[in-house]
Amino acid sequence: MANHDRTSFIRRKTPESAAMLANVKRAMAITASINRLTFNDTDQVRALFSELIGKPVDPSFVLIPPFYTTGGVDISVGRNVFVNQNCTFYDLGGLAIADDVMIGPNVSLITSGHPIEPFQRHTGVTASPIVIERNVWIAAGATIIGGVTVGENSVVAAGSVVTTDVPPNTLVGGNPARVIRAIGD
Repeated sequence: MANHDRTSFIRRKTPESAAMLANVKRAMAITASINRLTFNDTDQVRALFSELIGKPVDPSFVLIPPFYTTGGVDISVGRNVFVNQNCTFYDLGGLAIADDVMIGPNVSLITSGHPIEPFQRHTGVTASPIVIERNVWIAAGATIIGGVTVGENSVVAAGSVVTTDVPPNTLVGGNPARVIRAIGD
């Protein structure tokens, strides 16, 4: 089940929302610099990504621009992480990516949203964490929403929309994503 017990709410027109907006503006400037680079500029991409998240990334980290995010400071990445081109990470709720994770092109990791109730939609932003455990492969075009943990060694099939936790050692696919089968060595 998705981990919605850690959902936070940021109301509009508060000091917290002003700080969020300032961080979005900072992230947009840094990602614009990343997106001027190419695959051959891995050291520069790594340096800018480290600035974006506020901590150094491992030398094994690879990201192919373009890349988009709304903050950056709530992202953590492990060793040997590969992020293909045109990915979007909305990290307000927190985004933890463990070692040996592969993220395909056009993947969206979206930790934030709005209340479902019509009268509350414009009152603020909701945010829930995403956890991607060790040795996960997220294939092209998948979307993972906040509150989800993707278990160790799992695969998210291309084009899937993941709305609930993914058990370790499984292949999930579809919209909404469902377990297709167990996987192993």
